[in-house]
Amino acid sequence: MTAAENPVQKIIARCWEDEEFKKRLIADPAKTFDAEGVNVPDGISIRVLEDTDQVQTLIIPPAPFHIDDDQLKCITGGGMYCADSCGDKDFYGSFT
Repeated sequence: MTAAENPVQKIIARCWEDEEFKKRLIADPAKTFDAEGVNVPDGISIRVLEDTDQVQTLIIPPAPFHIDDDQLKCITGGGMYCADSCGDKDFYGSFT
């Protein structure tokens, strides 16, 4: 998807050109996204922050999902013995 096709990029570009639009976006992101045809799934909230020359925002993403080596062996087919060692015999169906 190019920047021109990305609806969020379009919203950002509009903020640069339209101060009133930017204020609406900051005040009520979900309503503004909806008005621009961008679907925000239920249960998702959006926080809009504006960087300035004096204030920069660092986004900390969610921690990556971690699995240990034994779980990884089960997922990648490290061996049929794994069905028991993972503690979930249904993971491989009836391989036990």
